[in-house]
Amino acid sequence: MQIRHLRVSPWLTGLLTFIAALAAFLLALNFSVGEKKVRQQLTRHYSVADPQFHRAMGSLLGPGIVGGNQAAELLNGDQIFPAMLGAIRSATRTITFETYIYWSGEIGKQFADALSERSRAGVKVHILVDWVGSAKMDEDLLKEMVDAGVDIHKFHKPAWYNFAKLNNRTHRKLLVVDGAVGFTGGVGIAPKWTGNGQDAEHWRDSHYRVEGPVVAQMQSTFLDNWLKVSGQVLHGEPYFPEIKPVGSSLAQMFSSSPTSGSENVELMYHLALTASAKTIDLSMAYFVPDEVSIDILLAAMRRGVRLRLITPGKIIDTETVRAASRATWGKLLEAGAEIYEFQPSMYHCKVMIVDGLMVSVGSTNFDSRSFKLNDEANLNIYDAAFAARQTQVFEQDLQKSRRVTLQDWKNRPLSEKLSEKLASLLNSQL
Repeated sequence: MQIRHLRVSPWLTGLLTFIAALAAFLLALNFSVGEKKVRQQLTRHYSVADPQFHRAMGSLLGPGIVGGNQAAELLNGDQIFPAMLGAIRSATRTITFETYIYWSGEIGKQFADALSERSRAGVKVHILVDWVGSAKMDEDLLKEMVDAGVDIHKFHKPAWYNFAKLNNRTHRKLLVVDGAVGFTGGVGIAPKWTGNGQDAEHWRDSHYRVEGPVVAQMQSTFLDNWLKVSGQVLHGEPYFPEIKPVGSSLAQMFSSSPTSGSENVELMYHLALTASAKTIDLSMAYFVPDEVSIDILLAAMRRGVRLRLITPGKIIDTETVRAASRATWGKLLEAGAEIYEFQPSMYHCKVMIVDGLMVSVGSTNFDSRSFKLNDEANLNIYDAAFAARQTQVFEQDLQKSRRVTLQDWKNRPLSEKLSEKLASLLNSQL
């Protein structure tokens, strides 16, 4: 059989080369970590109990700390979803809702029905979902809401001119009803979050219902991304009503986004850890600390701070993250950190409790993706009573977790050590 040689013209070769180079360039942009990282030099000058800590958190880093708030913890889907749906169904003027995960299933249908019903009743409903996180969302749910008049947008839907932004996702979880009641935490709208965290198909997570002046900061955080995507400026009394004090908690809403060159949430975590004097309790779905974070935690333990961490065990949605996390545990375990792996289900909580005085809850994980790549939002509450309740929740989770000792970590199989080394190469993207 005669083989004919295919001749490719020089212009076609050049065009293909250009396309390949462009694709490689866009891919590199997509996996970049943004601005050049300058190593933080954070000196400890005060404790969490010092009034100067509040001034730093409210003036140096984020929005001002406001009083007159109250927050209630909601544990797992059995508590979380009825509270959120109840608030939506009670709305009379406005609903703003931003979430990373929105999939199909019965719970997705319940939210779509409730949001659509309120929109048809005249309530202004605005929904922002992440394009990546909503990939499993049934188009019928989207159509139902659009047909009902819901104003819905997808964050960073890919196009040739913004492909490099695909790696920047909105990971925020915010629901604000009538500008007066807010919800935030770790939950997504998907079947995995239903139930009571009892098994692999029903995840363990926490969400929080908030009232008081800080809800206006939550609303402002939603509007930050809403303006970027829609160009609409939502303002006026239906979105920002006068909010009178309803409790005694001090609070503030932190947000972070790489598109603004901001790493406020990472610095907030670091400042709080640096100010710790007694205890640090971390509930973290994804715990992949970088060198700076490890040094801060080690410094805390050297001055006598007790560090406890709960993170997922073998039931996890991404084994790569677990492997990368375990690779970082050596120095922490040697210094006396107590590390626990949750056993019954995937552990998706994102909570930091410092000295029994400050609690930070929201969407932020302790990893580079949250600190540098995603848009995140965390609610900080400065209230000893609230912190005590969250410590009780933490210790209830401890009872369902297995402690990993330094000897356990050293004795793990060689295959695990090798997979951890490989996973660590991806730390900037995890």
